[in-house]
Amino acid sequence: MAALQRVFQLRARQRERQRQRQRRPRSTLCTINAFIRQHQNPLDMLDDMAVIDRYRLPRGEIVQLLNVIGPQLMRATRRNFALSLDVQFLAALRYYATGSFLQVLGDGLGLSKPSVSRAVQAVTYALLPLAAEHIHFPASRQAMSDIQEYFLTHYHIPQVIGVIDGTLIPISTPSVDGHTYICHKGYPAINCQVTCDQKCLITDIVARWPGSTHDSYIFTNSSVGQEAQNSKGQWRLLSDSGYPLRPYQFTPVANPVSNSEAHFNEAHRVARSIVERTLGRWKLRFRAIHKSSGGLLFVPQKCCAVLTVTAM
Repeated sequence: MAALQRVFQLRARQRERQRQRQRRPRSTLCTINAFIRQHQNPLDMLDDMAVIDRYRLPRGEIVQLLNVIGPQLMRATRRNFALSLDVQFLAALRYYATGSFLQVLGDGLGLSKPSVSRAVQAVTYALLPLAAEHIHFPASRQAMSDIQEYFLTHYHIPQVIGVIDGTLIPISTPSVDGHTYICHKGYPAINCQVTCDQKCLITDIVARWPGSTHDSYIFTNSSVGQEAQNSKGQWRLLSDSGYPLRPYQFTPVANPVSNSEAHFNEAHRVARSIVERTLGRWKLRFRAIHKSSGGLLFVPQKCCAVLTVTAM
């Protein structure tokens, strides 16, 4: 009898504990979820220099871009405590700036790897339509005259309004047509064509061709190539020997035999270093596209979008 009574007492205690768990206030559960999903805005804790160092953009630029693309980052969800717009945007900027693994970025921001991936994709495609407002070829006569005067004064080369070159951005091997992305250096990449002016500002970018595509083919099939061909010699571009010599495109003299040709090659080399510096600054500012980060680990379409957004 004593043993049976002991069993009844234990069962009664178990039922009482179950009833207590069921009576737990709903507000306590909401408070726990709010604590888990609540994230602090780094812009409220960092000074201006720290913001530029971590996100590569000034505080004012971040706020301005966030106001423009904010409505597109709103999550269509009925769940409470969804990721805020600030957290999504800063997570994407942090990825552009470091090129680190998404899991590592998520650990630093208190996010999961899928959340960081979704934030990077949402921000990238929200910024992509704005690229045309920031990356544009000089169209006015005054803008062209200023650039031509600079190259004529400093390098003694007439009618030049820009310097063009191609650069290889490493990516992961795509599952479809992966062999076409293997560049001449032996790794999968996107062959990105960049045109810049005398101030090292990117005025045109073509980021859509596999790494095996030749630079001259990209230029011929680009909008800037068509405009240069239709310019009728009113302006020209500087490029390396990987491009063909055209009336609208200056390349170095292959085998200089006179002092004037040697002087032209030297002036051409110094002037073309502008685009080399531009590419170097672009890749060092946004490490996601630098080879030291291991390359972009996305599908080619998303990689091209990241390239355009960082160039913007």
